[in-house]
Amino acid sequence: MERKTKRLLLLVASCSVAGVILGGTTSWAESNLCLQAEQVTSDCLIQNPMQKTISGMSTGLLAGAGAACGVAWNVSHED
Repeated sequence: MERKTKRLLLLVASCSVAGVILGGTTSWAESNLCLQAEQVTSDCLIQNPMQKTISGMSTGLLAGAGAACGVAWNVSHED
């Protein structure tokens, strides 16, 4: 495998992992804040915290991979 390809895959993988961690943590914290609010809404009670966390993780995965691909595309067009 070419060196540039390895670097691109490493960039995409690391950005995706960072996105999963940040997205999951943010969604989990948002669920906890929702439940600790003074006036808990029905939407807050209906949502499943685990499902919301997984949704945030998947959004983070896509955002991280998209950002890495965008950076790689930008760098490749500067050369």
